[in-house]
Amino acid sequence: MNLKERINQDLREAMKSGDKVKLETIRSIRALILEFEKSGAGRDLNQEDEIRMLSTAAKKRKDSIEQFRNGGREELAVKEERELEILLNYLPKQLNEDEITSEVKRIASEIGAKSKEDFPKLMPLVMKELKGKADGKLVKSIVEKILS
Repeated sequence: MNLKERINQDLREAMKSGDKVKLETIRSIRALILEFEKSGAGRDLNQEDEIRMLSTAAKKRKDSIEQFRNGGREELAVKEERELEILLNYLPKQLNEDEITSEVKRIASEIGAKSKEDFPKLMPLVMKELKGKADGKLVKSIVEKILS
């Protein structure tokens, strides 16, 4: 089942259950899919596009959570956290810090990266490998830690 079919099925379930936050979140994902289809890309949505789209949406939620907390708007931060949980269900399983560290070490040893000067070579390879599976900020901090 592709993302579009899964979203449509989950949309119906959310309507029946009356879960407003889930319904709103799924509708936002559906809007992203429709926007892609009408963008004139001339191709169907593939898995890489889906991951990029959902990762961007998840990143926006994370940024919003941080902003709402800094502004003292806890109720809005909680809502954004709930939306983020729902979004993460559609992304590949997120790697934890230990898994990311082992992947970074593996890739670094493959290309012989040992110092901070190797960061521009290592970081793009790591991000390509972990795209959609890990938070970019966390990956960057781990890469910097390993190379220092």
